[in-house]
Amino acid sequence: MSDTATPPGLVRPRPRVSRARGRGYAPAVRAIGPVALLLLWWVASATGLLTPDVLASPGEVLRAVGELWGNGQLPDALTTSLTRSGLGLLIGLAAGLTLGITTGFTRLGDELLDSSLQTLRTIPFLSLVPLFMVWFGINETAKILLIAVATTFPMYVSTSSGVRDTDPKLIEAMRSFGMGRLALVREVVLPGALPSLLAGLRLSMTLSVIALIAAEEINATAGIGYLMSQAQSYARTDILAVCILVYGLLGLTADALVRLLERVLMPWRTPQGATR
Repeated sequence: MSDTATPPGLVRPRPRVSRARGRGYAPAVRAIGPVALLLLWWVASATGLLTPDVLASPGEVLRAVGELWGNGQLPDALTTSLTRSGLGLLIGLAAGLTLGITTGFTRLGDELLDSSLQTLRTIPFLSLVPLFMVWFGINETAKILLIAVATTFPMYVSTSSGVRDTDPKLIEAMRSFGMGRLALVREVVLPGALPSLLAGLRLSMTLSVIALIAAEEINATAGIGYLMSQAQSYARTDILAVCILVYGLLGLTADALVRLLERVLMPWRTPQGATR
């Protein structure tokens, strides 16, 4: 009798068979939540639980989208808001990446900068709005810099952590082959820290949308925030709902872009328990 034979009276468990998922499975599952919320919204509006003065119905919101798109207000507002968010995000990512590499890769940088940056990281970026208005006025500079500050620290923390986690033996081996410091960062450290960098990118892109909402409260004369303030003045809950949905879609799009980037740069990674 072999060692792997099943003892009498016991039933050998069946091997678990993983079923391959189709390409449309994950998007369909992800769509369940939003579709359910949309149905609840529609039912509440149709039955009178939600009145137009509280929240417009989905049909009224769609008509508002057509109205705003037809007169050019929505495209102009989107262009302005995306420009603000994009510029702030680029500045924040560049600053966070540079600071993270400096503190994570050099002992002097860690000793000089990390404690100060960790202290600044604990300050809510919304508390900086009045100060930025005093420093930079109510122009575009204050809005862009507020987004930049909000997006710097997630990228900094993720980059610094990822760089520190790089295998020191690998770094020493590359140094022994004569690789310079810049080449070492480019060829060894950053590829090894890629998962952390993408995690920081995801957080920063999400925060860029949140910071955009706050930035556009600084006396904006264009953008999605300006549309919201105008709609609030005239009690247009349909336009308010459009603006809120646009902000939500911007955040969802940012997250989807990072997921796509992860699949391109790290195709070997799959979620826990997932099957190909």
